[in-house]
Amino acid sequence: MDESTPLASQLVNENKRRERLKGRELPKPDRTRFFTISNQKGGVGKTTTTVNVAAALAQAGLNVLVVDIDPQGNASTALGIEHHSEVDSIYDVLINDLPLQDVVAPCPDLDHLVVAPATIDLAGAEIELVSLVAREQRLRRALEQYGKYREQNGLERLDYVFIDCPPSLGLLTVNAFVAAREVLIPIQCEYYALEGLSQLLKNIEMIQKHLNDELVVSTILLTMYDGRTNLAAQVAQEVRNHFPNEVLEAVIPRSVRISEAPSYQQSVITYDRSSSGALSYMEAATEIADRGVSQS
Repeated sequence: MDESTPLASQLVNENKRRERLKGRELPKPDRTRFFTISNQKGGVGKTTTTVNVAAALAQAGLNVLVVDIDPQGNASTALGIEHHSEVDSIYDVLINDLPLQDVVAPCPDLDHLVVAPATIDLAGAEIELVSLVAREQRLRRALEQYGKYREQNGLERLDYVFIDCPPSLGLLTVNAFVAAREVLIPIQCEYYALEGLSQLLKNIEMIQKHLNDELVVSTILLTMYDGRTNLAAQVAQEVRNHFPNEVLEAVIPRSVRISEAPSYQQSVITYDRSSSGALSYMEAATEIADRGVSQS
């Protein structure tokens, strides 16, 4: 193919990347990997990253649970899971001690993906959690009990758990940090990319010190990358300079398909597998899976 035009060059590049992924079998981690996807800055692609990395891993045959603890419930919507106020949700798990197995629902598009949905009731959970015993530990305990339930009932062990947080540091996010072992931070390739990041890292440090010494920032993913601008390249380089070991090689572009997918209650992986956005998220998921092997 003639690579003399930008479009042709991009197509050739994408075809090469697809060939590299073709037939790749993703390794199973030695134990369940628990990720919190967090960034206190809104609009950086937290939910989009949660949904699409989870979908890419599930499509590769790995067993994945998505826990939606954002009261907006966008991850539940994007994965086609009902989450109106009559549905039992993660709220009932955190506040009413309902077992997680009574809440999780299978994703209609992906066999290996289950979801604990969020409902609007979570909006009041921050206040209700304050008076509860072991308020910071409630999600962790629910996940531990769910793991035991799966084992006792002959279900395969979960390979990945992804917790989608609200963009704030309240008790819901603290529960997510205490339940996780790894933090995945999406950072958008725009001017204010690193704004608020130092505060997030300080908060993580505080959690490590007082509540969860296993927690590490293992993964940073660059999102909303626009290859036509110098700014995006500069921001990407700046983030890589700050976090040389944590930043994935995969970069998520600005993509119409990624933006459209949730309105069809799908991830971009199932909505348009051939799109550049789906390809980028599949690359990110592959890298996360490979890195887990090198860490274990």
